[in-house]
Amino acid sequence: MFEYKVLTQKDRIFSGRFDAARLERVLNELAADGWRLVQAEATTLPAFLSKDREEMLVILERQVE
Repeated sequence: MFEYKVLTQKDRIFSGRFDAARLERVLNELAADGWRLVQAEATTLPAFLSKDREEMLVILERQVE
């Protein structure tokens, strides 16, 4: 059985903006806790009253005992 975690640039650990160095540190910290990167991508999200925006999505998994 697995559990999953989804990170986006809106998560407070990224302070609302993409920072590659911060992402690397966070992924290494989570890997130490057993998390494994499954997928990472940029996706376009529709906005209600403004332009569409791109957001980073990172999907992690780890095995649950």
